[in-house]
Amino acid sequence: MTIRVLLADDQALLRSAFKVLVDSEPDMEVVGEASDGAEAARLAAERRADVVLMDIRMPGTDGLAATRLISADPALAHVRVVILTTFEVDDYVVQSLRAGASGFLGKGSEPDELLAAIRVAAGGEALLSPSATKGLIARFLAQEGTGDENRDPARAERLRSLTGREREVLVQVAGGHSNDEIAERLAVSPLTVKTHVNRAMAKLGARDRAQLVVIAYESGLVRPRVE
Repeated sequence: MTIRVLLADDQALLRSAFKVLVDSEPDMEVVGEASDGAEAARLAAERRADVVLMDIRMPGTDGLAATRLISADPALAHVRVVILTTFEVDDYVVQSLRAGASGFLGKGSEPDELLAAIRVAAGGEALLSPSATKGLIARFLAQEGTGDENRDPARAERLRSLTGREREVLVQVAGGHSNDEIAERLAVSPLTVKTHVNRAMAKLGARDRAQLVVIAYESGLVRPRVE
């Protein structure tokens, strides 16, 4: 299947560069371009996009607001948003993950990294740049404090619906580990891990693994550590 990609960036030159790169791949195509978040949310539906490469800072409706619009629309549940940012550590990136983005990528990344990110996000099997995203969330939450006063009671209560094994897998996901790595650590099959991950996402209302990482930290199941 061809991955349908939507580009959302207020800089036309960057959109052109991304378009040439994406359209050069046989398994993906650019189906639309947007210069602001409102247009991105509209085109995501109209063009049946699979992945939106979303600039976080745009005039008018920014990438954060657009991500929320896409995540809140049940008809766009299949759409994966990858945030593009100039800053590797950015509070807005974490807010975007909380709003429903699947991950983030620095604009200075290599072309192969961008293409791989699109494929990973479209597949929905793994969190984009797991260790980097996990580290970003940990650093951000550590700035807010690590005590029980910052623990989200609602998130913690929802964890009660998980089985012991699902909680165990969730901790591993928050650690940035892939299904294969988790399977090796827990001495089970990757398919079993995938099943536990999918069940945890369903029970916790998470769109993907990125959301699971956020929930694990916000619930207090995993504690951020300051390096």
